[in-house]
Amino acid sequence: MNATIDIGWLHMFLGILLLVIPTWFLYYFRTGLVRSTLVAALRMIIQLFFIGFYLEYLFKWNNTFINLLWVVLMTGIAAYTVLQRTSLPSRKLFLPVIMAFLCAISVIDLYFLGVVICLDPLFDARYFIPISGMILGNMLSSNVIALNAFYGSIRRERQLYLYLLGNGASRGEATAPFMREALIKSFNPTVASMAVMGLIALPGTMTGQILGGSSPNVAIKYQILIMITIFSSSLISVLLTLWASKRRAFDDFGLER
Repeated sequence: MNATIDIGWLHMFLGILLLVIPTWFLYYFRTGLVRSTLVAALRMIIQLFFIGFYLEYLFKWNNTFINLLWVVLMTGIAAYTVLQRTSLPSRKLFLPVIMAFLCAISVIDLYFLGVVICLDPLFDARYFIPISGMILGNMLSSNVIALNAFYGSIRRERQLYLYLLGNGASRGEATAPFMREALIKSFNPTVASMAVMGLIALPGTMTGQILGGSSPNVAIKYQILIMITIFSSSLISVLLTLWASKRRAFDDFGLER
């Protein structure tokens, strides 16, 4: 199959002009999102060009230490972003959240790259960094939803939590209804998209592999395994993050630990 067609700078600009359409409607309906949309788009463009430049050297060097350091840095940014998008205390919870993320991604990466793909070397930059990035991106969104749902319901139903404790429930039993709600809200969209994947749209990973010249049969195998890997890692990270955060955040809610 042919390699991916490169996009020239003029055509890149023509593609970016598509932003005019949603921006005009956002302005017309007075949503107040025009400025934030343009700033977000500009940040995305600058960040992706910077990352593309940096990844070119990462792939060229393919140094295990540098690759691991890069993934740890991405994990730290993901953990910080999760706490910024929730109302939880960053100083108290940054260490527990980043440790939960590192545990989840380490287990899943080692299993997927070492056992499933049998990658040699194990931390090859072409596989290790992009796959870790996809996993972290999905872990981030799942954790934001889960933490907001869990602590939002704790705030609303504080009396229920205290009532369950007062009737002899352990802390794990008292928080079980809130954990259930957080998991449902966090993973319902993922389960729904998995159920119809391929029927209504080709996933981004599979599309990228096909555009890159891979056979559709190879791309399908990778997409199936990557989706299962992303789902598993997100669930593990959510459980670890909720468990770790409860040990430090409950004081801020006036709740017993």
